[in-house]
Amino acid sequence: MTATSAEPAGPPARGPARLFAVRLGGGELPAYVALGLVAVLTIVAVAAPLIAPYNPVQPTGDIYLPPGSAGHILGTDAIGRDIFSRVVLGARTSWLVSLGVVALGLAFGALVGTIAGAAGGVVDAVLMRVTDMFLALPAVLVAIAVAAALGPGLLHTFWAISVVWWPYYARIVRGEVRALAARPHVEAARMAGVGRLRIMGRHLLPGVFPTAIVSASLDVGNVVLTLASLSFLGLGQPAPAPELGADTANGLSSLLSYYWIPVMPGLAVTVLSLVANLGGDAVRTLITRRR
Repeated sequence: MTATSAEPAGPPARGPARLFAVRLGGGELPAYVALGLVAVLTIVAVAAPLIAPYNPVQPTGDIYLPPGSAGHILGTDAIGRDIFSRVVLGARTSWLVSLGVVALGLAFGALVGTIAGAAGGVVDAVLMRVTDMFLALPAVLVAIAVAAALGPGLLHTFWAISVVWWPYYARIVRGEVRALAARPHVEAARMAGVGRLRIMGRHLLPGVFPTAIVSASLDVGNVVLTLASLSFLGLGQPAPAPELGADTANGLSSLLSYYWIPVMPGLAVTVLSLVANLGGDAVRTLITRRR
């Protein structure tokens, strides 16, 4: 009787997914765990008004209560506002706005990249030169300039980041479209008289979709940090709205005496970015295994 060799394990997870390096059924468990964390975080963000025990802008207790105090799990700030309520609602803003920026940037960038890659010629040259112009500028500085010009406000911050986020996707999608357009089945469809729109919808976009989704999923954490940076500089929502970057900046003067005031919102930014990166790495792992 011949012994059968064990099936080789899949390649090890890369990036942040290595934190959950549990191998089971082809090595996809870490990816599913990461996606589960993303799902939990999204549910918490949507349900944040129900989870926060207090009004985040109103004093609800004594000032400078430390973490673990009765009724205030993360303590209170200099005017007695509950830090847990502010962190939960601030995380809701950061997470949902980041998802919105990535979705809008992906949609617009994919549209520009698909048109440029499929049309070619002058159209491609013009669209890519405009894209290159945006890529040549420092993204964070442009976002700061746009946000400062528009003034403080969540919607203004959203547009300021969105303005600089779409060119990356336009470049990626355009490259994928150009590569797919040269494949034999696309050339055959073109020679058979199939229209450009039909080729784009049936042959090009389905091939571009996996790469675009992976790129977008890996970008959510970067948008979280960019949003927190603008808020830290005072370009987010006006006070006293709960926002993680602004709360971190406002509490820095109390760091040595009342560390929890700036540290808690700062930790929330770290958690959001980490979970977003884990989720992006999980999407890449799962899509790569199935291609």
